[in-house]
Amino acid sequence: MADTPNQNNLRPETRAIHSRRVYEHESNSILFPIHQTATYVHESVGVLKAGYGYSRGGNPTVNALEQAISALEGTEQALAFRSGMAAITTMCMGLLKAADHVLMSEVVYGGTVRLFQQVLGNFGISYSFVDTNDLHAVKQAIRPESRLMFIETPANPTMMLTDIGAMAEITRAHNMLLAVDNTFLTPLLQNVLDLGADISMLSTTKYIDGHNATIGGSLASHNFELMDRLRLVRKTIGTISSPMDAWLTLQGVKTVPARLRVHCENAQIVAEWLEKNPRVVRVNYPGLPSFPQYELAKRQQKAFGGMLSFELNATTEQAKAFIDALKLTTCAESLGSVESLITNPATASHCDLPKAERERLGISDGLIRLSVGLENPADLLEDFQQALTTVFGS
Repeated sequence: MADTPNQNNLRPETRAIHSRRVYEHESNSILFPIHQTATYVHESVGVLKAGYGYSRGGNPTVNALEQAISALEGTEQALAFRSGMAAITTMCMGLLKAADHVLMSEVVYGGTVRLFQQVLGNFGISYSFVDTNDLHAVKQAIRPESRLMFIETPANPTMMLTDIGAMAEITRAHNMLLAVDNTFLTPLLQNVLDLGADISMLSTTKYIDGHNATIGGSLASHNFELMDRLRLVRKTIGTISSPMDAWLTLQGVKTVPARLRVHCENAQIVAEWLEKNPRVVRVNYPGLPSFPQYELAKRQQKAFGGMLSFELNATTEQAKAFIDALKLTTCAESLGSVESLITNPATASHCDLPKAERERLGISDGLIRLSVGLENPADLLEDFQQALTTVFGS
């Protein structure tokens, strides 16, 4: 069989399918098999075949997924985890110690906030939130004990962007690491490592899998020493991906570029329609010229993504009734799949935040987050119109 081609010579669509692809050689199966095993036979005492001794430390199917993700990220290695939160937890436990400080963008996924508030804080790791659009505020928030800056861009659910290059300059000047949750865009639409980040984090549950079939996460970096540390911590605390989830996610990787292209096209159409609708107060989508950070989006993103949020001119109950009236777009707490998914962050992903804090961040009770899927956009818009008519009349 011919050698796997050099990923640097391949365009994204081809790289997702072929670069660093691992084949099984006993039967020449075109799909790498599921190695559903807890342990491995040692060739002799202390001698492991291909380094595999126990599946908490490594697994061939998980490794095949890691090779595929590293090809997307443009790195030599990536690590796969049981969930996105498992990836973040491993990162923090591996790189931080008691009395260290973490600086985070103030609009982040609610699960990340819970991790720091209810878990990591108990181990003496301090944290603070800052408006990462305000470079002066960021610099003022850095402490002598600050070790990590963790940002999410676009932010969930307001779609607020952070200038990754500017954050990288600041963190380098203060000897901090910069980690970016790049779940909403993936490295194909925004390569955060190329923009200066030290660590790229993905919830592979979303666009990488793309079919609502698995829960997973990944970390990638160009720093070999850092990755070795994270691999050790993952093995120690047992946050590695399962073989079955890795195998299913591996199939999703192959279609990421094709799916993302349609996600972006459909989201643009839906966002423009919503912006023109008199019932809509505002639409948060980086692909709209009216979006406050439209120029930044054009500069650091290759496309605008499939995620948006919007607010209706309605009461909270009317906004919920609108979601319930939809027939094609499903109310669910996830994103990035072939199906369009919709949710109300105030009652779902960000329900733990106090109401006053949510409203300060732009997460009102009536804010609606939409993950635009691969359906024909005309059908989606007809569904939106019938739901608006159902709730508000003609």
